[in-house]
Amino acid sequence: MSSGKTSSAVETGLTHLAVSLRGVTKTYDNGVMALGPFDLAVRKGEFISLLGPSGCGKSTVLRLIAELSAPSSGIVRVARHEGEVQPGHGIGFVFQEPTLMPWTSVRENVRLPLKLASVPKAEARARADAALASVGLADFADSFPRELSGGMKMRVSLARALVTDPDILLMDEPFAALDEITRFRLNNDLLALWRTLGKTVIFVTHSVFESVYLSQRVVVMTARPGRIQADIRIETVEPRGEAFRTSAAYSDYCRKVSAALAPSYQGQSTL
Repeated sequence: MSSGKTSSAVETGLTHLAVSLRGVTKTYDNGVMALGPFDLAVRKGEFISLLGPSGCGKSTVLRLIAELSAPSSGIVRVARHEGEVQPGHGIGFVFQEPTLMPWTSVRENVRLPLKLASVPKAEARARADAALASVGLADFADSFPRELSGGMKMRVSLARALVTDPDILLMDEPFAALDEITRFRLNNDLLALWRTLGKTVIFVTHSVFESVYLSQRVVVMTARPGRIQADIRIETVEPRGEAFRTSAAYSDYCRKVSAALAPSYQGQSTL
């Protein structure tokens, strides 16, 4: 079931969509059905969060969108730059672990996607430096990963995802391992980047608090096989900041999302 109307956007014109999943299922070789049937429409420039229990298929959805995996059935469509809806184009992926190369500099870690795409070295260096500046790490381009904090490493990972100027940014629990203060700071920085760059962001999290703070929509998923339990629009005054985090509206949305999520956890904590 859905408590919001946004998922019906799939019927309002494909040219306005960044991502469309229709009737998608995913069954792995061991027979486990991880997902589906799953239907989701994400408009260009939206920030949505996928929220649900472990094993419900949140990461599977991201992998299907990024064409790192193929659906067992159904259709996955991703918008191209020119507005057509076609498989796989213009995607940046930020994983839960930074997965940086420890033997080389921060700049070279960020430059890697451009190097693999045979972008000329001078251009790639300039773009890597610009990406690092966008995440507040301009002064650390020559540092090595071992010299960075956990939050700084995630910023490098984000810069590496942004260096190709993707239309869509997929983020798979990128801040889950960080302390609360660092996580809050990165949440604020991510929102500022989203407002500045206008990317479509699909963000996976286990945190009700994080999903409500960041998202325009929170898509709550059922336990495996993952389906949409609720699609909740978070309507607030922008830009969001600490005033929203401490507001009655924020608390109300957290309770609403938590209530939608509770059946999937079967007694586990949802916050």
